[in-house]
Amino acid sequence: MTKTFIALLVLLALTAVVLTFFWVNRPRKISIDAPVAADFPEQGFSHDAFEALLREHVTPGGRVDYDRWHASSASVSALDSYLAAVSRFSPETTPTRFPERNDALAYWMYGYNAYVIKAVLDRWPVSSVTDIKAPIEAVKGMGFFFQLRFSFGGEHLSLLAVENEKIRARYQDARIHFVLNCASESCPVARPELPTGNELEELMARAAVEFVNDPDNVSVDHDKRTVFLSTIFKWYKKDFINDLRARGRPSARGLIDYVADLATGSLRNELERADNYKIEFRDYDWRLNEAH
Repeated sequence: MTKTFIALLVLLALTAVVLTFFWVNRPRKISIDAPVAADFPEQGFSHDAFEALLREHVTPGGRVDYDRWHASSASVSALDSYLAAVSRFSPETTPTRFPERNDALAYWMYGYNAYVIKAVLDRWPVSSVTDIKAPIEAVKGMGFFFQLRFSFGGEHLSLLAVENEKIRARYQDARIHFVLNCASESCPVARPELPTGNELEELMARAAVEFVNDPDNVSVDHDKRTVFLSTIFKWYKKDFINDLRARGRPSARGLIDYVADLATGSLRNELERADNYKIEFRDYDWRLNEAH
């Protein structure tokens, strides 16, 4: 066989592999088989139903009682009803329902969090969202964050697309990383309050402070001259550095300056001493953030 013929065979084989990969990993659309609640407002967008469910099934420590939620048909139906509204309306299809920037941002963040819970409940019991795999799992979490597609205003989107295209690209607010919840131990805690408007600013500010001041997310070892950070700061480093720049904040120490601005008490003092310290990122814990 000639070299040209061999090269053609190799190309055909590679093409077949690629096509097979994309075919078996084609998007899996998640349908919401429920009506929008009869009392859903004609104007605006209400998160009250989801908030009530979170207050019932989220512990004071921010963990989700999936087992009890899954066992309650009323709670499962109520979540589906809320998601029916997320599926029907969006800032793009019904912009008058979202008159302010924070109303739209709240829709995307809370819708994201609600669909994460929905995906876990639909496949309960699971020990991690990474257990929900694509047929060919090329990247860890691909099945959950990319292959599953959820309806937002009739458009089926992956969680990855919602986070990166609908939230990060549009709002450019690093604090969203302290509110989005991926149902894992290393994620920010689940929060039962779902404010909109100006109150959303207060929630995001509080969430940022609480995340940074959790020693699982930020800590200092002076003997090793090392600041240990959550992997979230590694994945979205650009967002946090851009936040410093937008505030006109000198960022000679990069991520250390970002967390130092949010640190309180002894952590703040320790970070002020962390000049020329290296950064190490903690391994991400993908175990489910379940109550039990």
